[in-house]
Amino acid sequence: MADLTIEALRERLDAAGHRPRDFIAIVPGPREQVGLAWDGGSAVVSKPLAAVVSSIEQLEPRWVWWNARDIAPAAIDARVRPETCWDLGAVGMLTEGTRRDDAASSWAATHGLELPTPREESLDLFDIDQRDDGPLRDGQLSPEWLAGGWRDSPDRIRRWAELALELATKQRAAISVLPDPRAATPGVPLRTLIAYSESAAALLCVELEYDGLPFDLGVAGALLRELIGDRPADAAEEEAQLAEREREVLRQFPGDPRYDLRSPEQVRELLGTIGLNLPDTRSWRLKPHRSLPAVAALLTWRKADRLATTYGWRWLDANVGADQRLRGRWYAADGGAGRMTAGVGLHNMPAELRPAVRAEPGHVLVRADLGQIEPRVLATVSGDEAFAAATRDPDMYAPVAARLGCDRPTAKVAVLAAMYGQTSGPAGEALRAMDREYATAMAFLRQAEESAREGVSFRTYGGRLIRFSAPAEHENRAVTAARGRYGRNAAIQGAAAELFKAWAATVRHGLKSIDGHIVLCLHDELVIQASVARLEAARDVLRDSLAATTRWWAAGNGVRFVADIGSGESWAGAH
Repeated sequence: MADLTIEALRERLDAAGHRPRDFIAIVPGPREQVGLAWDGGSAVVSKPLAAVVSSIEQLEPRWVWWNARDIAPAAIDARVRPETCWDLGAVGMLTEGTRRDDAASSWAATHGLELPTPREESLDLFDIDQRDDGPLRDGQLSPEWLAGGWRDSPDRIRRWAELALELATKQRAAISVLPDPRAATPGVPLRTLIAYSESAAALLCVELEYDGLPFDLGVAGALLRELIGDRPADAAEEEAQLAEREREVLRQFPGDPRYDLRSPEQVRELLGTIGLNLPDTRSWRLKPHRSLPAVAALLTWRKADRLATTYGWRWLDANVGADQRLRGRWYAADGGAGRMTAGVGLHNMPAELRPAVRAEPGHVLVRADLGQIEPRVLATVSGDEAFAAATRDPDMYAPVAARLGCDRPTAKVAVLAAMYGQTSGPAGEALRAMDREYATAMAFLRQAEESAREGVSFRTYGGRLIRFSAPAEHENRAVTAARGRYGRNAAIQGAAAELFKAWAATVRHGLKSIDGHIVLCLHDELVIQASVARLEAARDVLRDSLAATTRWWAAGNGVRFVADIGSGESWAGAH
């Protein structure tokens, strides 16, 4: 089949009756060849990928791709930000409970086939000697095609796009028959909407990697010098600095102690030399005793040691570019409940370094944090009307405390303990009261725990499959209990992650009109950069996006979601 011009392609799409948000599969081939497939046709266009995306984006398609990383970087390079997509890898992980987003896994899982191992996906002599033009072998994607063989000719490129469209159609059909947990809600099913937002989150991850987090090297350097000392000249000097910081702590203890400060047992012994006999050496356990110089020095050392070994000078050199942007790999869903995660410490950056995360000149950082997100999600997914009523208060723990007959801190501990599977402790009486006052929510949590204990897989509110295998014969009771707690928490954290990503996708769309960008997604917190002149508009986008998202995500149950919004020149200043 001859290559098409973009103009001819658009004519074909018009003739096929293309409408906004219809699927168009796209794959980038070599030599500026781009394969496309749509309902009723397919073609190869000999133009740069970004030019094809830019032109067809005007038709408002829902792009289908095997993985956003195959497409998005080239488009972003050309200042094209695709609006909507269907990411086959992200949707496969969502609906099939896989932990991989590659083409082979997505295809196999959606077709009910055994997931291929890396060995089965690799080429061997049989593949080379018995090569044919077919993309499938025993129903699985051919190792030869997976290894790049689909790029060998225009016909193969076109066929690869057709397979992507076929898989997307099959995935959407499978999702459409899943029950909608919302009662009698018209419009697009919830779980299809979640597939859209999971796909958007995968695209957002590529954008976050490409754009990076604005990071002031001068401020970061000053902070590190204050916290851990001057930049070492070499590895030997770095080791000497680490050793000297340890000696400064040990000098606060009697005698000439030789202890490893990274060993909890040895630190317990060390603390015993000043009369502190503690069950463990966790920081929260030590803080009440920080009036003692030795304990204060130990706590200060711990903070500095973490910075020096994880976020020190080498970390700065390796991850912050000359453009003063901190970049790391982003993942749209972890291997468990589906939370967004990131590498190079982006998700665990200590508060001491947050002043270095600074907006570019003329811009401001705006932070929005979803308040009490997990209990509000529990009210939604469980359908507990009494618990939903508590969410209508900006601080939902206050009405919960009144209902349980306890103070607010105890009520908060009881709610969190229920979601994390704790059944005793200081909030034991309040937990028992929760069984009485919020029976539906507690029954929901127990059902998730029991399913996990018995090895029964289940779906989150948004449709993510949480897989469990059958328990081993004579399984240790502690292992069974831990699996139960994980199931209880995954049912809530998984749903909360889906809500967060749906909100982030809506914010991403809303920011386009004010030339703003998301620069960080941190658990339940979004950080965006916008011009100073558009600060109030950015705040409105965050608030309005949350309202728009929860209208369909939590339709019909009366649960209220809130966000705390702040702004400043730096991330620290936006709190």
